[in-house]
Amino acid sequence: MSLQRAYVLLAGLYSLLPVMGVVAIFAGGGTPLAMAHLFFGALGVVGLWGYILNRAMMSQRMWRPLAAVLLVGSVIQLVIMLTMPVSGVLLTWMLTSSIFAVLLAVLLYHYGNRDQPLWATDEERDAAKRLATLLEQQSKVTLVYREPGHENSVNVVKAGNDYLANVTRRYQADDEHRQETFERRFRHPETLVYFVDKFASISPTSVSTSSSMTPAV
Repeated sequence: MSLQRAYVLLAGLYSLLPVMGVVAIFAGGGTPLAMAHLFFGALGVVGLWGYILNRAMMSQRMWRPLAAVLLVGSVIQLVIMLTMPVSGVLLTWMLTSSIFAVLLAVLLYHYGNRDQPLWATDEERDAAKRLATLLEQQSKVTLVYREPGHENSVNVVKAGNDYLANVTRRYQADDEHRQETFERRFRHPETLVYFVDKFASISPTSVSTSSSMTPAV
């Protein structure tokens, strides 16, 4: 059995859990926390399928917080089960959700990593291809954004399998010229394009154009 098929079977198993929960509620086996279990469980299953199929589901920013909620919830439930008397029905719900939530939280944490091509827009993917092509032709690419009283420049180099972006932002404040510099490392050029758009105001469509790209000397 391939790893991908095993993941699909795992997602299928997790997909059955909310269905079983709904059946249990209609059969009279619900608890005050049943709806919360079903809500977070169904949401986690959506993210799990996105992780396995390598597709963007909803917003990337929500998956790591959801993973934290699932993990913290599991710990709290385990503490309650070990320290307080609970009914058999509630014990079943809490134990089942705690066991299955741990693996789900780990996978959702990885799924929420922004440095993946699946979270990129079409514009970012196109710009990443152009940037990767430029870096095959030259060792460094400099991207520049200018406006009155403000200038951002990003030096991009490829170090092994990673992409390094050295950002310099110059601006004028209170009649003083100020400068800040920082560096970030990315595994995928799509994420780098997103980064320079957000932190240096260099849009994906402007990457490799004559107005924003200066070849390395």
